[in-house]
Amino acid sequence: MKLVKFRRPRGLARRHGSLRPAFGAILVAALGTAYVVPADAKPAIAQFGDPKYPSTFTHFDYADPNAPSNGELNFQNYSQSQSYDSLNPFIVRGLPAPDIQNLMFDTLMQRSWDELASEYPLIADDVEVAPDGRSATFHINPAARFSNGDPVTAADVKYSLDTLKSQKASPMLSSQFAVIKDATVIDRLTVRFDFSDPGRGSPLIAGDLPVFSPKWGLLPDGKRVPFDQIATQPPIASGPYLVESRKNDKGITYRRRDDYWAANLPSRRGMFRFKRITFRLYLDQYTKLEAFKAGNDDIDVEYSATQWARKYVGKNFDNGMLAKGWFVDGPAQMQGFMVNTRKDKFKDPRVRHALALAFDYDWMNRMMFYGQYERLNSFWQDSPFGATGMPNEKELALLEPFKKSLPPEVFGPMTQQPNTLAPNSLRGNLRQARELLAEAGWHYRDGALRDANGNPMTIEIMDDEPGFDRLLIPYCQALQTLGIDAHMREIDSALYQKRIDNFQFDLTTYIYPPVTIPGVELQRRFTSQAADQVGSENYPGIKSPAVDALVHAAINATTLDDLEAATRALDRVLINEYYVVPQYNMPHARIGYKTTLGFPKIVPDSYQYEDWVIDYWYRKPQGVQSVSLAAPAVTAATAQSAAH
Repeated sequence: MKLVKFRRPRGLARRHGSLRPAFGAILVAALGTAYVVPADAKPAIAQFGDPKYPSTFTHFDYADPNAPSNGELNFQNYSQSQSYDSLNPFIVRGLPAPDIQNLMFDTLMQRSWDELASEYPLIADDVEVAPDGRSATFHINPAARFSNGDPVTAADVKYSLDTLKSQKASPMLSSQFAVIKDATVIDRLTVRFDFSDPGRGSPLIAGDLPVFSPKWGLLPDGKRVPFDQIATQPPIASGPYLVESRKNDKGITYRRRDDYWAANLPSRRGMFRFKRITFRLYLDQYTKLEAFKAGNDDIDVEYSATQWARKYVGKNFDNGMLAKGWFVDGPAQMQGFMVNTRKDKFKDPRVRHALALAFDYDWMNRMMFYGQYERLNSFWQDSPFGATGMPNEKELALLEPFKKSLPPEVFGPMTQQPNTLAPNSLRGNLRQARELLAEAGWHYRDGALRDANGNPMTIEIMDDEPGFDRLLIPYCQALQTLGIDAHMREIDSALYQKRIDNFQFDLTTYIYPPVTIPGVELQRRFTSQAADQVGSENYPGIKSPAVDALVHAAINATTLDDLEAATRALDRVLINEYYVVPQYNMPHARIGYKTTLGFPKIVPDSYQYEDWVIDYWYRKPQGVQSVSLAAPAVTAATAQSAAH
């Protein structure tokens, strides 16, 4: 049973890159070309303060630059997908192949995994931000090459931006890059981005741009396949891997490029150490686990507390071939039941509050989770951007203009989710839920909870993961106690993706992946504009002037203090409007692995579990085995603290 799950939203730029030394004006020569970097250009940029790493750094702290570069990695289901039907990760249509965006598409710059928001060059080797913040000029590294041998040019960068902002790409991408008005080609290797908003994060958003070749989609006869119809044609890679083979929609193998030009750049050292990476997609987690235990696969990232506590045993654990490790995790991700407020029955916040009262987390954590999880009370839990205690003066200043339209709880101590710890009980919570439903016009009569017109309340909880019913059934039973006709519906992942893209659900579990620093993703997750955009992440359908204003304040914050005030105020509104029924968070990564695999001693401060394995783990020399981790590995932050 997958009691904590992660779905990677499509269309988000993966952030990997590199940094070369720069001191004032530097002459860069590569492949017969030369470029003079302006004295005010920078090899790295930070949204607040200065980048952590100097221009002379050789590798990120969390990378092992001496890791062997050989061997293969057999990986299991990535992003929980049971199948895929597209090689294009940038469109709404279809489900993309596992991790294809990370492995085949580089971005202009790389965000490090142990800072709030800093970027280091990859395809672009320098960036010059205008004094007024309304534009940023990027210079393309002359060595950058696509997998077909073509040099990466400024025109390719402009083509990538224009395509991703068009209707042919996922709305999540057009939202992500909406702050960029346009791109202007200055010369063959120089491109300028003009911003609609001179926010401090705008240049970093431009740096997140994935770059792809205009020749992707060209047919032998010269005709071009429309971008939103490119599905089975392998991409022309700007990243480190190519598609080597794909047997069917259940598996794919990537092969590392021999000609990958960025392999030895400082922030690439210690990355992408596997010569081949194969993904096998299993239909259920039980088969997946048994395949790992039999030694057929190298890695199993585990999201089930039950399986982790009881099933990671057997002869291959006893003989040392397999091990299980706990690894330090960063900020919590918001996982919860998305309540679709586009439906009339969910428009009243009292109804949504009642749904939250019916969720008995404490019983589940005790009886099913082996006490491994923690309750979520914030959209930014374990982060400086989450609200705690009473709102401060800056938060109140942002909230006051909307006081009449907001719940009074927004202006008090930060709301904690309902619990059933003594002296509280589920029965008591359900009594309170019944009162709230009655206030909202829902009363029990004739065997069902009905509105004033006699219509019964029905709730379908949609999911696509076998085993998740162990969580959904008790929740449905609690809702049924209130007279609600609540039931679950399990569908396959492709149909599930189509339905949530088009907001065709009552309730469904989704995860908002954590970010090191909130920014433009707030628009596609919470704003009124995104509520009606097919494929956006505003699954609850939030349309709130207060939320829109707070998102705007966060994106336009000029200081870290202002950003924290905006996100904390936003957190208070989102929690107290009950757009989501928060579930729980896993405070540590649980990874089963073959002991022939190695990993860096330092874990980054913020990372996706699968990303870390694929990008930074490696195959150890023959005869050398890793040791099982009984305790969490050290984080980059604690390592730096210890060094001082």
